[in-house]
Formats: sequence, structure tokens, C-alpha cells
Amino acid sequence: MKFSLERPVSIVMLGAGGTGGYAAPHIYRLTHTLRRPVRFLIADGDIVEEKNLVRQNFVHADLGRNKAAVLAERYASAFGMEIAYMPEFIENEDALARLVTPSREQNELVILIGAVDNNKSRRMCHNVFAKATELVYIDSGNGQYTGQVVCGIRRNGRTTYKPVGTLYPDILEDTDKFPTELSCAEAAVSAPQSVVANVMAATAILSYLYDILVLGDITVRNVTFSTKAIHMKPEITKKRRSRKKTA
Repeated sequence: MKFSLERPVSIVMLGAGGTGGYAAPHIYRLTHTLRRPVRFLIADGDIVEEKNLVRQNFVHADLGRNKAAVLAERYASAFGMEIAYMPEFIENEDALARLVTPSREQNELVILIGAVDNNKSRRMCHNVFAKATELVYIDSGNGQYTGQVVCGIRRNGRTTYKPVGTLYPDILEDTDKFPTELSCAEAAVSAPQSVVANVMAATAILSYLYDILVLGDITVRNVTFSTKAIHMKPEITKKRRSRKKTA
């Protein structure tokens, strides 16, 4: 699928924890090199805790600070870019729809990155994606050793690449909660993940962005990976073969 290499770009990333924390610096570095207007917004309402230092991209000096603020201030300033973040969880479809609505004046290409750790947020992203006229939605999800990154694409009000909720329909049926709905005890328990799985997921996200924004073409619809096998398996879009005419 082809993408313009001249359109302004707006990237919205939900989640600044395990995967988002490792994706952020490379996204700033990548977008810094683009010769066109770029906006990059990170949204997360969580703060850095001691337990996060084991597998997330934070250090002791970040403890007690908002995760989105830490990443935006650290890396946006390093690359001389505008510091943009929302220190809150996006848990409302209307609010998310406003964030991913392109600027009419600039005709932006909008990319939504889901680096969240709950399926209720993924359902919200899925619903907003389904209503969008045009949107690229890259979702990342992983456990301790395995995971997947899926790139959904909407163009002209039609879905050309299926989003994560279509490929993994159990996501839409899950009965988990938004982060703000969790009790203190529930929030203290998180799914086991490894720093390697987070980095591998972030690498897949960055690869999608590089293909879209630098090469202007992607052929991979989704990627599954295993850190134990040190392996990534992409689903490649099959090229249509022209039918030969016979006399």
C-alpha cells in the first residue's frame, strides 16, 4: 500500500509504559529526519513507580512523574521538537476521535499507535477506527514471551487492512477495565512481560512507521513474534497477478 512522502503527519500514541516507553525515542528520532511537518502526541495517565524500572524505559530520577511527560520532555527536547503530551488516560471515544481527526488545513496523515495494556482501550480504538474516513491504526500487544503488532488502515471510509479487533475478535469480547476503573489491588497486579518482549514490539511499531513515512509503502499487515525463538513472523500482502488473456 502506497503513502505520500509529502503529507504532514500526526502521530498519537496511547500508552507510555512497557512498549510505548521504548518506541518513543525512536519515533522522535525517525520523525525528526522527515522533511515535512510532524506532530507527535503521547497520552498516558500513569506515573513512574519502582516496579516499572525493571522492564520499562525509566530511571530512578523519573519516579513519581507522569510517564508521558517524562518521555516527551526527555526526547522531544533532545531532538528540538515540540513537546506534546497528555498526562491522562484516554477512555472516551469522542475524546480519541478528536485526537485522530486530521487538520483540514494541512491534510494530515494520522497514525494512531495503541501501546495499551487492556482490551477495553483496544475496543475504544477499534470503534474509533471503524468510524474514521482515513486512519492508520497500529496496535501492539504482548505477554511475557510472545506478542503481535497489527496495522489497520482505513481509506475513503473503507477498511483496506484489518485492525487488531477484527483479526483477534476475542479482544472485543474481553471484560477487562480501563486503567481508571481498577482498584489499587487490581492495579498492582500486571500481566507478566519481559523487557525483551517490549523492545521487540517497539521495534515492529518503528518498522511500520519507517515503511509508511520513509519508504511510502508497506506490504505487512501484521506481525507475530516470540522472544524465546528470537523470531518475527510477518503476514505479507499478496500481490494480485494479472490474468493472462488467451486467444
